[in-house]
Amino acid sequence: MTSEPVPESAQTITLTPEQWQAFQDRLYERDDRLELRTPDTVVARGEAVDVYILSGHAEALRSGDVDGDVWGTLEDLDETARDEEEAWEKIVAFYQDRGSVMVRVTGLDEPEEWLFTAELAQRLELPDQGRPDQGSAG
Repeated sequence: MTSEPVPESAQTITLTPEQWQAFQDRLYERDDRLELRTPDTVVARGEAVDVYILSGHAEALRSGDVDGDVWGTLEDLDETARDEEEAWEKIVAFYQDRGSVMVRVTGLDEPEEWLFTAELAQRLELPDQGRPDQGSAG
């Protein structure tokens, strides 16, 4: 591995595809702010969140559903890489070094990894999603 090591304090949350979908199903966007639905939340049609809207709130991502523009993100960081895997490792190291949280979805054919600020992840209760005692998310 040629990228800098990820700090031990970096947080990676691992979800199943079902947990990831349940998490997404609880989201809505109001006034450009991503929010988590509660049972009494009334959401207008225009406030629904799909992966494209969610991607606008991510620091960076690598997804089978959304183009995360790994090379463009790497260029924004003034970094270079030999291949996309090394590029992604450098992006992850950069953001996790600054406290971002990685959400990794397992059990899929293509990588599904999203980086969110720690504040957003906490507000959306993402740390709770990956705890083994939580069962499925949502």
